Amino acid sequence: MDGDNHTTVTEFLLLGLSEESEQEDVVFGMFLGMYTVTISGNLLIILAISCDPRLHTPMYFFLANLSSVDICFSSVTVPKALVNHVVGSKSISYMECMTQIFFLFVFGNMDSFLLSVMAYDRYVAICHPLHYTLMMRPRLCVLLVAISWVITNLHALLHTLLLVHLTFCSHNAVPHFYCDPYLILKLSCSDTFINDVTAFTAGGVICLTPFVCIVVSYAYIFSKVLKMPSVQGIRKVMSTCGSHLTVVCLFYGAILGVYMHPSSSYSLQDAVASVIFTVVTPMTNPFIYSLRNRDIKGALRKIILRS
Repeated sequence: MDGDNHTTVTEFLLLGLSEESEQEDVVFGMFLGMYTVTISGNLLIILAISCDPRLHTPMYFFLANLSSVDICFSSVTVPKALVNHVVGSKSISYMECMTQIFFLFVFGNMDSFLLSVMAYDRYVAICHPLHYTLMMRPRLCVLLVAISWVITNLHALLHTLLLVHLTFCSHNAVPHFYCDPYLILKLSCSDTFINDVTAFTAGGVICLTPFVCIVVSYAYIFSKVLKMPSVQGIRKVMSTCGSHLTVVCLFYGAILGVYMHPSSSYSLQDAVASVIFTVVTPMTNPFIYSLRNRDIKGALRKIILRS
């Protein structure tokens, strides 16, 4: 190892999405606006579900959890980027970076687990409507969410501990607005073989398991839909699943754009996909669910009229 590589990194430099000041101002305004919409939109969804007794069902219980996770997921990355722009700094401490990576894993994976649980809920509601109340008991719903939290936290802890044991030398510039685990791993001057293997195996299982559950659930749903004699019944089923399917496509489409294509260097495509994954998706979820859901719109209307 070279002599200049023995310096221990105590902070990283987040270079952001653009090096030009005018473009950075545009990105700052865009991020501030989207973050404000994300927080207010998801809080309204949570408030509507909490205040309306008609929405105290498994489907809306999972939706409230999804909105909570989206608020946290967006809050992991965006506020730091906004603060750095205001104070004119690009630095993030080593400990802040590792903490950011941990919660990125937690909330990113929690999103996918909740989407799979919601897909299972739709499967039970459509394929076993007479047994829905029995199968989707409140205790089971809480247990599914609790198990998801445990798995995602253990997975995040595993990757973060492996990152902490790496040595980071003189190179500390990250071409992004947050500590992307993939980019941080490339900056290490240690052997990252164990990290790569763990990311491929454990990360693959954690990412693929919810996706497979969603695919299997919708395979059963579509097979049920094809057997329905009436067009009205098919429309009702598709309207019930339409919002969830839209969110699933947006979420996994962004993941494919970020992590599932070979890339030797960080490109504009990676930056756009990362923004969609970490900023746009949490913002659009409340709109997708509220605009296509009469119950949510009714509950929100009541809240607005009361206030």
